[in-house]
Amino acid sequence: MTTAPTAAEKMDGIYRRQRFFYDITRRYYLLGRDQLIASLDVPPQGTVLEIGCGTARNLVQAARRYPDMRGYGVDVSAEMLDTARNSVWQAGVGERIILAEGDATKFKPLDCFGIATFDRVFISYSLSMIPSWRDAVNNAMECVSPGGVLHIADFGNFAGYPGWVRWLQHTWLAHFSVTPIPGLPEKLEGMAKGRGLEATTTRLYGGYAILASLRRL
Repeated sequence: MTTAPTAAEKMDGIYRRQRFFYDITRRYYLLGRDQLIASLDVPPQGTVLEIGCGTARNLVQAARRYPDMRGYGVDVSAEMLDTARNSVWQAGVGERIILAEGDATKFKPLDCFGIATFDRVFISYSLSMIPSWRDAVNNAMECVSPGGVLHIADFGNFAGYPGWVRWLQHTWLAHFSVTPIPGLPEKLEGMAKGRGLEATTTRLYGGYAILASLRRL
């Protein structure tokens, strides 16, 4: 009997080679990431956690934009984390960013970093790769400090595009184990309301991408 691969094994298999050219290729279609980073508005000496940090590209950009922030990143793929650790030190921000291996749906930041909550938490284009994405969002909301914000960027429903373009986009993304989540803005708003957070969502580029911010009151 064949055992299904774990989330870590699956992601390691996908990114074992892709991690070496991931950032070069993804810059052309992971739209909205830089808008997310610009909107973080990290408070002085604030803490920032990225869930599904991948190569740490976003954390490096955030550390450059907010020079006194303390950054933390968690990812289920040990392969990606190898690249991420090299990236943060090559960028000169290694002393301000701590990385750890963990599953987005169940990791505990207190165990990983010795910190329970963060001023800013963000998830960039990871939810659509997580079958139990709701668990990941619920876990992320638990990581947000009072007055803090959870930011999310991911694929939208491509509503502004012809049907054949939508079909091609979904077919292509499926090759990377990516499944855009139907009605994600509305679902996030409902989840936030149920957990005492205030949600704001924005659709970008004709529905290509969505940005969401969930603020803990």
